[in-house]
Amino acid sequence: MFKMTYSLSLMALFCGSLAAQGLDPAAMLHPPADTWPSYHGDYSGKRHSPLSQITPQNVGQLSLAWLFQTNQSAEMKSSPLLVNGVMYFTAPDNVWAVDARSGHQLWRYTYPPNKGFHIGHRGVAMYGEWLYFVTPDAHLLCLNAKDGTVRWNVVIADSGKGYWMTLSPLIIRDHVLVGVSGDFDNLKGFLRSVDPETGKTQWQWDSTPPVGTPDATSGGMTWMTGTYDPELDLVYWGTGNPTPVLTGKTRPGDNLYTCSIVALNPNTGKLAWAFQPSPHDTHDWDAVETPVLVDADFRGKPTKMLMQTSRNGYFFVLDRTNGKSLLTVPFGPTNWASGIDKDGRPIPNPAKEPAPDGRLIAPDEGGMTNYRSPSFDPKQGLFIVNAHPAWSIYFSKPADGTFGWAGADYSVWSKGVLKAIDYQTGKIRWEHELGPGSGSGVLTTASGVTFTGDGMGNFLALDTSNGKTLWHAGSGGHIDSGPITYELDGRQYLVTSAGGAVFAWALPSVPATESTAVTAASGGRP
Repeated sequence: MFKMTYSLSLMALFCGSLAAQGLDPAAMLHPPADTWPSYHGDYSGKRHSPLSQITPQNVGQLSLAWLFQTNQSAEMKSSPLLVNGVMYFTAPDNVWAVDARSGHQLWRYTYPPNKGFHIGHRGVAMYGEWLYFVTPDAHLLCLNAKDGTVRWNVVIADSGKGYWMTLSPLIIRDHVLVGVSGDFDNLKGFLRSVDPETGKTQWQWDSTPPVGTPDATSGGMTWMTGTYDPELDLVYWGTGNPTPVLTGKTRPGDNLYTCSIVALNPNTGKLAWAFQPSPHDTHDWDAVETPVLVDADFRGKPTKMLMQTSRNGYFFVLDRTNGKSLLTVPFGPTNWASGIDKDGRPIPNPAKEPAPDGRLIAPDEGGMTNYRSPSFDPKQGLFIVNAHPAWSIYFSKPADGTFGWAGADYSVWSKGVLKAIDYQTGKIRWEHELGPGSGSGVLTTASGVTFTGDGMGNFLALDTSNGKTLWHAGSGGHIDSGPITYELDGRQYLVTSAGGAVFAWALPSVPATESTAVTAASGGRP
């Protein structure tokens, strides 16, 4: 199959269905089977689907339902949104809307040429009839979901100073939450709430003091999408590393609130609590990785938990009501900490800070994991993450001063491996080798299938209980995004992407005995 573009006459057939395109806010709390309404699929960040039509027994029969080629050189890093039969996905400067049953293009929006940093893009967010899209030059756009026309365009940060944006916004009621990137330069990180109707700022939470504050750091970027607990009414967000990145002499202390997990009130931006996985970081180990929200027993007691596999190589389990540590344990080789403090934070070893003559450190600057989305399977009690065990030699470079990186690191060894972590103990239940350079996120389903990709461009289906391969398919490109799944007309689809292409997979036929509940999906189909 190949990308097809509708003629004007065919597009006219969609006008009636697209006019009712809006996303019901209730779908954000309890997404139905025919919807993937946000970057993580729901507010929890678990990326676990209740769908069960595709099973360990029949997953080997998956075949290609449709393929959409963006013809972009940029590798896809976005998670598609699926609402009312229409799928939305992005690359830098571009948004596509396609029919989720056929892959036919409905419309495309292209942002004007700009000098922003085009490192990647993670997708749009939706509120009612509107889509929210950030740009490489740090603007936030509101687009009409039925045709891609621009409603408004506001500046979030000054790209001329070194800011850029890549994230998918998070919608909480009438708040559009957006974060920024920019650690090439000494800049202040922040999270901003924007009015979805007007684009006006509602509040801003700053992760670091104004640039130039004595004995303080800059940095703390907020470049990945957070999660939300509607019962506690708290939003959880990870922050990036301090700057200058690889030298810490001018920024003594813990450098709050960099490399932190923070809980904020979504109405006011007021900080409720913070936990810092990497105090006084000198290795570029953001803590922006997905803060996954799980309600389950922890060592025999019902607990509202937050879990994160952090870039610094440690797996954290927190009580998300107050940020107190429940478990801290490495999930791969680490040698930079001298122990764990009373609050569950690793204690940086000064002997492992970058130095002019080099220091051998694990993990490397890319971290034990990074932007790759993990998944949590509640039945198995497993937190599954694409991990990158690595060793690297870190250097500080006094000649670079105290701006930007102020150093460098050089990789010695690394590999990609999918790790299934028992959240009660932090022990690795199983591993699956992925090869070098693997960048895929993870999706689990109620039927016991884990979907991901390897470093050679293969899409994979694994048995969640043991990590054994059940199915694979070559993509012809590099995989830098996470899979999603949905059901339309009683048929479950798996959507993956690689390079500049989006793939939709499904079983060739759906016997009535295998079908999950048929949902009332409509729209986007001729």
